[in-house]
Amino acid sequence: MKAASIRVNYWAILVSAVAAFLLSYVWYSAFAEEMLRLHPLNPGTPAGMVRPPLWKMGAEVARDLILAFALARLVRGLGISTWEAAVGLAVLLWAGFPLVLWAGTVIWQDSPVKLAAIHAGDWLLKLGLVTVIVAVWRR
Repeated sequence: MKAASIRVNYWAILVSAVAAFLLSYVWYSAFAEEMLRLHPLNPGTPAGMVRPPLWKMGAEVARDLILAFALARLVRGLGISTWEAAVGLAVLLWAGFPLVLWAGTVIWQDSPVKLAAIHAGDWLLKLGLVTVIVAVWRR
């Protein structure tokens, strides 16, 4: 597989990165109180009052763009073009990377299991969404 021979859909990458950012925003908003309880930034601060700095939100968009680009290259290189195959790839990638990494933080760094599960759930949804979009979006 030649690197130059893999063509990706940049609109699909951009849209899937924005969609992943918005999905994560909704996901973490739903778990904000629990996350503060498990890993408090400022004890006693209500979750609705905690706002990440603008630079962190920009960094998250950049991370989502990198993820979307990498997944688009992988999807095209593997010839995946159906949502079913994309979901299968996303679950495989999730189990092989984020799930394994979060399990390591629970085992070796005593991260709370619930906190790791919240992050792992975000990654499962994010990988699924981005992989499906870049796989099925036709030019």
